[in-house]
Amino acid sequence: MQLEKDERSLLAYFSSSTRAQEAVNALQAAGIIEVQFDRVGRFGTRYNDRYNNPLANQANTITGLTLYAADINPLVKTDTRALLAADPSVSGVGLKDYGVAGNEGFLVTVVTTPSRVKEARKIIEAHGGRL
Repeated sequence: MQLEKDERSLLAYFSSSTRAQEAVNALQAAGIIEVQFDRVGRFGTRYNDRYNNPLANQANTITGLTLYAADINPLVKTDTRALLAADPSVSGVGLKDYGVAGNEGFLVTVVTTPSRVKEARKIIEAHGGRL
């Protein structure tokens, strides 16, 4: 994507998908329409879009809970799953402040006019985003 001459972009990182979605909703409610929400991470794998909730018996794999990788086929991609499972964030025994899914595994991208950058920035920061 290439920005037009009168457009600006903001890249905001969130540690929570809920907070990121709230920021997206608030930006769109304010009339800022060009907003995109993505998951990012340390690994070159395709991340699942499903909600993994172990309390509701909706978690298929431990990597799905920590690395958002539950939809990696267990019969085909056994080497990938083994390597993901070896990550310290999956076992719970990791380095201090190691984090999960890259600490800030959720990206909100905003494209807007220069006159609305300050407003968009305030909305993002109010929802816990880091620019």
